Amino acid sequence: MSEINRVFASSIKARVESGATTLVCAYDDDAKFSSFHLEGAIPLSEFKIKIQDLAKDTHLVFYCA
Repeated sequence: MSEINRVFASSIKARVESGATTLVCAYDDDAKFSSFHLEGAIPLSEFKIKIQDLAKDTHLVFYCA
């Protein structure tokens, strides 16, 4: 398993915009996602559906507000 690193929004924004990183809101509640998500993020429920189709080298960033 890869090492987990803390990252900062300023370093991730461009990667999310370019599609190089998938930003996942870690709330397991779609109502919380609607209230607190960051631009470009997908909800955890959508990530759970897509997880099987993601490439093994996909760069993921999980966050909660």
